[in-house]
Amino acid sequence: MDATTQAEAAPETRTVQVNGTEIAALVSGPETGPLALCLHGFPDSPHTWRHLTPRLVDAGYRVVAPFMRGYAPSAVPADGRYDTGTLGLDACALHDAFGGDGDAVIIGHDWGAFATYAAAAAQPDRWRRVVVSAVAPQASMAAGFLTYDQLRRSWYVFFFQTPLAELVVGAEGMAFIDRLWADWSPGYDAAHDVAWVKEAIGAPEHLAAALGYYRAMFAGPPDDPAAAAAQAAAATVAPQPTLYLHGSADGCMGVDTIGPVADYLAPGSRVEIIEGAGHFLHLEAPDLVGEHVVAFVTG
Repeated sequence: MDATTQAEAAPETRTVQVNGTEIAALVSGPETGPLALCLHGFPDSPHTWRHLTPRLVDAGYRVVAPFMRGYAPSAVPADGRYDTGTLGLDACALHDAFGGDGDAVIIGHDWGAFATYAAAAAQPDRWRRVVVSAVAPQASMAAGFLTYDQLRRSWYVFFFQTPLAELVVGAEGMAFIDRLWADWSPGYDAAHDVAWVKEAIGAPEHLAAALGYYRAMFAGPPDDPAAAAAQAAAATVAPQPTLYLHGSADGCMGVDTIGPVADYLAPGSRVEIIEGAGHFLHLEAPDLVGEHVVAFVTG
């Protein structure tokens, strides 16, 4: 990729109102291109898409990578909602805010994958193709998640339910975040990525928001009917062809946990295991992941 292309792909920051919350997003590519909405997870930021963005721009897409609700400079939502249904509805509202149509694609990693499953299944006419990574469909990983090995990896999910979580994660310059990245993507130099994460959730209210995603996991269906419907849809098989990506060395969600993923995806879908990559596979193997994603969404 030449310097001109890289310069053209440099994002601008745009802010829009989404479901009553101010959402900031990194935006790249032609105004008239089909939308590629890229959703990050925890503990992460939209800068995680910096390798994939120029490839998508080269393919003609307008790439929008939001700071998920509660991640600065996006606002902490007044409604306090972080359930997967609400996250999916945020994605659909971003589709509207950035002029998406039926040619849009949605790409999600980690918590962004949860949001993607909800958005793709709840409002399928918005999205032509779907890409998810690091979190398999709920039905596929249901049994695997309850194994001893995966519960040992997922200890933080349960710790985050406690009032100690804010104190511990925020201590010592948020060293907890450094350790998670090191455990989840062994051998990857995450210094830049972790610095961006700490900017996004370093303030107490933003850290509480990020932990709120995990606390919503055990809160039952949301009381908002639209969010409840989207959350229920996330557990179904979305109709779009879907590319599922997972790192073979993922220290967060083990590849042994994900189950028969292809059985829970629509016809025309693909599953790719990225050998040697950990949880942040799109950063660890950017060329290979980029090739898979671009080939799939342009197919």
